[in-house]
Amino acid sequence: MVGGVIAYCILLYMYGTMYEDLIIRTNHMQSEISQLRNQNESLLSDNDELNEKSVKQVTIESISFTVENTEELRIDRLIAGKLEELVQEELKHIIGKDLSIIAESDSLIVASLENKTFTVEEFDYTFSVNKLIISNNIKIMADAKRSA
Repeated sequence: MVGGVIAYCILLYMYGTMYEDLIIRTNHMQSEISQLRNQNESLLSDNDELNEKSVKQVTIESISFTVENTEELRIDRLIAGKLEELVQEELKHIIGKDLSIIAESDSLIVASLENKTFTVEEFDYTFSVNKLIISNNIKIMADAKRSA
């Protein structure tokens, strides 16, 4: 009887960890799908404008955002993924825009991130941008600050 209970507990533990990994993987895939859909929509909408211009301009193709201090704040991968998705949603309007215009307004990008509060699971997060790399693919690295 005791062996059966122990075996059942082990089975529940293994099932729980496997299910958690599947949920994390599913959330990551959903985030990636929504990011690619937003990127695709932005690029398709700007494609007509770009075809009309005779001068070939370099445009923004994607946005990569990373929260650097997840261990310090004890943010799990799900919340970090949601925060990254919210920031990419906030900045999706710059995908497909001319690189020179975005490079001139880099302080506006930083200010828009640092002055906005993002809410995930009843916690409010603000960001302090550490590094902003502007090329065809914008890369943003920031520290998060939690406020209750």
